[in-house]
Amino acid sequence: MQQETLSTINPAAMIVPKRRITGISAILLPFHEQGEIDWPGLANLVRRTAEAGLTPAVNMDTGFANLITEEERAKVLRATRCALGGGAFVAGAYVADKPGDSFDADAYFRQVEGIQSQGGTPIIFQSYGLTGGDVLRAYEEIGRRTDRFIAFELGKIFAPFGAIYDLETYRGLLGLVACIGAKHSSLSRRLEWERLQLRDALRPDFKVFTGNDLAIDMVIYGSDYLLGLSSFAPDLFARRDAMWLAGDPGFYELNDLLQYLGFLAFRPPVPAYKHSAAQFLKLRGWIRSDRSHRDSPTRPASDLAILRDIAARMGVLNEG
Repeated sequence: MQQETLSTINPAAMIVPKRRITGISAILLPFHEQGEIDWPGLANLVRRTAEAGLTPAVNMDTGFANLITEEERAKVLRATRCALGGGAFVAGAYVADKPGDSFDADAYFRQVEGIQSQGGTPIIFQSYGLTGGDVLRAYEEIGRRTDRFIAFELGKIFAPFGAIYDLETYRGLLGLVACIGAKHSSLSRRLEWERLQLRDALRPDFKVFTGNDLAIDMVIYGSDYLLGLSSFAPDLFARRDAMWLAGDPGFYELNDLLQYLGFLAFRPPVPAYKHSAAQFLKLRGWIRSDRSHRDSPTRPASDLAILRDIAARMGVLNEG
């Protein structure tokens, strides 16, 4: 079915000019030099993101959701609500399990309810139990406990429990009223174009949130975004989005510079992009330390010269 669909795709005809782009930006969880979570730094990043016009997303991969404790994830939710003063945010509903486990609806319900209690919209992280069974039934169960959630497709390059759904399963997602959109992280333009085509035909209000940090121009074809790369510069992503809405050709030059940063930050090992984000945000003066989580891979100090050059080109070096 994917090959048949591909033959009908004409990307040039899919471009949607002067479209208002919905941007959700994953928030980096910053750390002090001694390794403790930098709570004031987190609040600062959340506020800056919201002030730029993007919706903050916490407890995502960029927030080390799989590496911090349940108590720390709950504290992140409370800190986010406090920083935003009731403003909108998205948060990852993460359930840890093992290969062969069945779908744990109760564990997901607890995560969803914890997020909603703080005023957030849950994005449903995959798990072995969710992707290993009846996927649509799992989402239907979640939908019975909330009227608003975002689904998440994750390639195995990012997580061993990840799965990219076939188009029939995706069609089923479009039929779930409570599912307002889905983040797509296959890193494949072709698969994302197929989803956009299906969305346009069946449910135009459904949001396809690109998670492709190596193709951030997917927004010109009708994707919105939930990216880790935007955590480096939510203000510049917002400026780029405004340029697209206005029909300003400067969109392309700014997008190219942001994509250059993305190619550097998201090279293998991909999880080290979080350290790249810390390095870049420290260069900007937005956080005090470029320390990453102790169990997450890091980048060499030699990256700093390149990141400093990119920040200078963007006009955001040492802003304070």
